[in-house]
Amino acid sequence: MATAVREALAKAQRSAMHLEMRDSYMLDDPEFVRWQQGLRYDPADRQSWWRSWLDVVAEATGRGVVIRRLRVVSEPLSDYVRYEYDGTFSNIAAGEDVRWLPRSRARDLLLPVLDGWVMDEETVILHHFSGEGQWTNPGMEVHHDPALAMQYAAGYEAAWGRAIPHAQYRPV
Repeated sequence: MATAVREALAKAQRSAMHLEMRDSYMLDDPEFVRWQQGLRYDPADRQSWWRSWLDVVAEATGRGVVIRRLRVVSEPLSDYVRYEYDGTFSNIAAGEDVRWLPRSRARDLLLPVLDGWVMDEETVILHHFSGEGQWTNPGMEVHHDPALAMQYAAGYEAAWGRAIPHAQYRPV
């Protein structure tokens, strides 16, 4: 499933915006299960937490692509979002800029109903999940449509402006 995002990110020239709005994803993910059992990554032990996705991000940011990840979250945070929060240092190490937007600060914003990516203001990759956070068919939709990308980017920018940078966000 992530192949479409990896390929688009490899081609991106300027920007990649990722919007996450669910309180849980893939609850059977082995990394999440280990986190629930008490495993916490040590930021000083890079080999224990670096993974292939971070190579893709680091390569893109290394060539000047600005990658922003926005997480719209319910408070208090779900266990899954706390897991994401605990591991966000790895996204930042790879070059992403990550912000958190509590839903209470987004009440008057019009946001897309699907998570996804906007690449270079011309490609939109939409993610489809079940109510339990599992991928559903079609999984991802890729649209090379600048008009659609601009619509998504406008909502994203409005939310980004209200969001709290990761270094300042304190989970509730």
